[in-house]
Amino acid sequence: MSDAIQILQQYWKHDTFREPQKEIIDSVISGRDTFALLPTGGGKSICFQIPALLQPGLALVISPLVALMKDQVANLQIRGIKAMAITGGISSDEMIDLLDNCQFGNYKFLYLSPERLQSEWILERIKNLPINLIAIDEAHCVSQWGHDFRPSYLKIAQLKTHFPKVSFMALTASATPRVKEDIITQLGLENPAVFQKSFARTNIAYMVFEVEDKLYRIEQILRKNPGPSIVYVRNRKSCLEISTQLQSLGFTATYFHGGLTLKEKEKNMQSWMREESQVIVATNAFGMGIDKSNVRTVIHVQLPENLENYYQESGRAGRDGEKAFAVLLVHQTDLSQAMNQVTFVLPDRKFLLQVYLKLCNFFQIAYGEGMEEVFSFNLNTFCAKYDFPTLKAYNALLFLDRQGILSLSQEFSEKITIQFLIPSKEVIRYTSLNPNDEPIMLAILRTYPGIYDLPTAFNTALIAKKSGHSETEINQLLQKLNQMQIISYFAKNNDATLVFNEVREDEKTINRIAKYLERQNELKINQLQSVLNFVNNKDTCKSILLLEYFGEKSTQTCGICSYCVSKSLPKTDMTQVTKAILEILKTADLNSREIENKLSFASKDIIFALQLLLENEIITLKNNNQYTLK
Repeated sequence: MSDAIQILQQYWKHDTFREPQKEIIDSVISGRDTFALLPTGGGKSICFQIPALLQPGLALVISPLVALMKDQVANLQIRGIKAMAITGGISSDEMIDLLDNCQFGNYKFLYLSPERLQSEWILERIKNLPINLIAIDEAHCVSQWGHDFRPSYLKIAQLKTHFPKVSFMALTASATPRVKEDIITQLGLENPAVFQKSFARTNIAYMVFEVEDKLYRIEQILRKNPGPSIVYVRNRKSCLEISTQLQSLGFTATYFHGGLTLKEKEKNMQSWMREESQVIVATNAFGMGIDKSNVRTVIHVQLPENLENYYQESGRAGRDGEKAFAVLLVHQTDLSQAMNQVTFVLPDRKFLLQVYLKLCNFFQIAYGEGMEEVFSFNLNTFCAKYDFPTLKAYNALLFLDRQGILSLSQEFSEKITIQFLIPSKEVIRYTSLNPNDEPIMLAILRTYPGIYDLPTAFNTALIAKKSGHSETEINQLLQKLNQMQIISYFAKNNDATLVFNEVREDEKTINRIAKYLERQNELKINQLQSVLNFVNNKDTCKSILLLEYFGEKSTQTCGICSYCVSKSLPKTDMTQVTKAILEILKTADLNSREIENKLSFASKDIIFALQLLLENEIITLKNNNQYTLK
């Protein structure tokens, strides 16, 4: 192990391993198959990188995440270690050259997506490489009960026949007991050494707050905890909106999502890493490979899809061991609508077939053709043409991508951003003076009510459909409004890239993968139910609930989560709260934030009291979100 310490010191400048990195490295070096379940921040990559460096030859690393592969390769290269990744968009000639370099150029790491292993000629080339270790990252993808199942992972076990004497290593940051057993079985790991670090993060306070005004609560949290923070949202539009709102409140804030260019991503991420920005508002595209130890607060504005993602994202707080907060903000409507929203956007077999057929027709691909053809693809245009719900169609395409039927770059974002620069009454005046523009203007105003307040992502295809005009006419009007300084207008070409990996076979293709779709839909619904149970459970420590989900038994409460804190506070007399609310509503109609500012009671008690008063029809809620006496 002294050699491993030397490697650690030489390349990573650390003197000691984290528990249980040393034991995992020992297992791999001894030649055993190894399974490592290390929660986020546990240092998984070092567990296969150091054994690979200690042995002649190179490690084959299989990962589904292109961004993570590129990040790890870049970090290895910075340390002077020869590594490469073969990702999508690389021609056959380029791949031949890269694999030649692997064979004859003293490379130590080759990163591949599992889909690449399905190419026979690539597999033949890999058989001839001096492989010393096969590491399967994000190994939960091999399990049909994992939160990101990919059938292409099932083919990895075939490598066992080609490399019978090479150690296999499976790594994941989140897996339930059922998923863990499935990974070991599906990968064919032989008598593996199993290492599982506890999911307990004793320094993280898991807080679930039911709130009326999420932005107001975010402001309160960030002012009370002024350290580096992440605010997770579910979509790209919210990234820009919330970061802009936080800036208007005086915070230094930036944002990050998959639709940004690499230059924009790097600029915004570095602004946050260097603490020029206190807050980064991000989708779950942010976080892979990010190692910032002093994150004090992670806030989720919407319900996460599953507890696996929530645990990983919240686990980016407090890696320095100091107290940190993982806050989940929920509105009562979030809980009541969540299941309906999820089931509405999940594609069934019939819808999946429709999307696949229309996609082939859209690009004029004949039956039996299309393999390895590459197209520029705009999701909004496609959905407008065939009247598909955008999110449901996106989920169908994402499923086809994960099944390896096609490869879809994650560069979805609106190509155009606009904002009105003149007041609404002046816009109405312009519309009345230009009747030919009226249908388009009205369609814009009805679709984007917030377009006066901030730059708004603009869907040309949608406005064309609503107004009955062509996209050309809409673009001409936007150019004219921009020249007249009525709007600010920003356009960029940011279409996705779509690659067909198989020939078109219509129902034969969909029938082959439909069983996986049914299981995944069932899994997503069950996982969301686990999230709802986590939020709604008012009788158990939040840390214990998370540990139980991942198969750990604990009776020791954390003492710092929202449940534990509420138990330690003196019980509030709700009669006093309701009486105080009725008294101040006698003087004026107020919204919940104004009521909170005027009263000294806890926010949750005020919200509960307002709900009681509403249910008993003592007060009513007006359209402007103000409460008034009946």
